[in-house]
Amino acid sequence: MGNLLCCVKVDQSTVAIKERFGKFQEVLEPGCHCMPWFLGSQLSGHLSLRLQQLDVRCETKTKDNVFVNVVASVQYRALAHSANDAFYKLSNTRAQIQAYVFDVIRASVPKLDLDDVFEQKNEIAKAVEEELEKAMSAYGYEIVQTLIVDIEPDEHVKRAMNEINAAARLRVAANEKAEAEKIVQIKRAEGEAESKYLSGLGIARQRQAIVDGLRDSVLGFSVNVPGTTAKDVLDMVLITQYFDTMKEIGAASKSSAVFIPHGPGAVNDIATQIRDGMLQATKH
Repeated sequence: MGNLLCCVKVDQSTVAIKERFGKFQEVLEPGCHCMPWFLGSQLSGHLSLRLQQLDVRCETKTKDNVFVNVVASVQYRALAHSANDAFYKLSNTRAQIQAYVFDVIRASVPKLDLDDVFEQKNEIAKAVEEELEKAMSAYGYEIVQTLIVDIEPDEHVKRAMNEINAAARLRVAANEKAEAEKIVQIKRAEGEAESKYLSGLGIARQRQAIVDGLRDSVLGFSVNVPGTTAKDVLDMVLITQYFDTMKEIGAASKSSAVFIPHGPGAVNDIATQIRDGMLQATKH
């Protein structure tokens, strides 16, 4: 119907290419246009001005000889003022873009190690975008954005990378655990040393108190009972302590202590040994 009335409609975000006798005449903007077909005018085709996206998967090799699949996403659109170039100069726009992406990726990735490819993917995307912008602007296309959306190494390489990462984390965990055990052992040793030091102080004070008590007992008994010597008083005190000890041992029903020597006649030997020790300590 539009051809009979010599009118054509161009949709929004689209331009149409008008020819006259097979030669380009003008670019038709969105809206309704007169197309006198009897004068040789005809509509050659339409060109979308909408943003389009092309995902390109490229297989290449890194510097450390690892094959990877790099997926690049290119967003592009045709320019309205260069619609005739975009329509006539390229027969397959997507194939042309894909060829440029292949060329840039396969020139950039082989210069990098696998780890650097992951770290510098933005630089790779920028290089692809600059090359595409320089090449496609001559054909009436604008490159809006280029992204490296995925980097897929071989499955065996990914497994090896995961194992390396796991081993590194296990090594760090082992070091932390060993450091914690070291701290615990140091603190335990410091605690034992402090405990033994305080225990030694307690024993020394206990022995000093016993000596002071015996001395006071001997002096008090000698003063109150005339004719007794310090030896007699000390023997009596030791005998009293001996029987008190035997009483305590016998009072316990489940006592496992053995007092050797345990005969009453051995008290004199014990008293002699204690007395000699005290005299030697005093002499030194």
